[in-house]
Amino acid sequence: MSDTVWGGAQLDLDAYLARVGYAGERTPTEATLRDLHARHAATFGFENLEIVLGRPVLLDLKSLQEKMVGRRRGGYCYEQNLLFAAALDRLGFEVTGLGARIRMGETKIRPVTHALLKVRLDGADWITDVGFGGEALLAPVPLREGIEVQQGGWTFGLVREGADGTWVLRSRHEDGWFDLYAFGPEARYPADYAVFNYYISTHPRSPFTGRMVVQQPGPDLRRTLIGTELTLTRPDWSRVVRHVPAEELPAVLETDFGLVLDERDAAELVALHREEPVA
Repeated sequence: MSDTVWGGAQLDLDAYLARVGYAGERTPTEATLRDLHARHAATFGFENLEIVLGRPVLLDLKSLQEKMVGRRRGGYCYEQNLLFAAALDRLGFEVTGLGARIRMGETKIRPVTHALLKVRLDGADWITDVGFGGEALLAPVPLREGIEVQQGGWTFGLVREGADGTWVLRSRHEDGWFDLYAFGPEARYPADYAVFNYYISTHPRSPFTGRMVVQQPGPDLRRTLIGTELTLTRPDWSRVVRHVPAEELPAVLETDFGLVLDERDAAELVALHREEPVA
């Protein structure tokens, strides 16, 4: 098998599919894409623990497999979508990387820092993104103007904006549509994500360099751990918020987010958060 931009030939596909619990057909079909997206999203928590622990975020496929598949950890957008792209590539899907400007309900223009994927399937384009965290898609979405999709208890939509090919992914909140991010048609590559990743993982103004951010979307519940504050959000937008004592963080990461820390990482994480004052 010849290698490609996404490195599918380097992927241990059997180990990846076993990790996400997929035993279906290994063919590039809509059913396969939907099932894999859902299983990946349910398996790998969104997390920035490497940054919190003072380590570089490695994006080569060998490191991603070792961390996410082998050590049962998660990752943030570049890690998640690069691993997913390799799996899709290996299965024969036509994959294009894209870059997005985060909005999260605001209108100011931010830099392109988010990675997502476009899949060409039977003559149509789909957006698939397993790395957006708490409000991430649970399934791929056809790239069509005005489409609205229900995924579990959540509703997502896509709209065109302006004449430059910009799309906006939106989520329906309790008070109306909420812009998640905007993306254009320009193809992005692992080399682009490496540059974005360096900024996001090192810049002092990055949302991921000053605090732990762990998230897990689900059909009926979204879990978010920011520092030591755990928030559980239901589709009716009711929320339960509680403080997690430092000593309980490793257990919460495993039970609520499926993230397994070794003894050293758990001890370092507890020590870091034991020093933080409770808000």
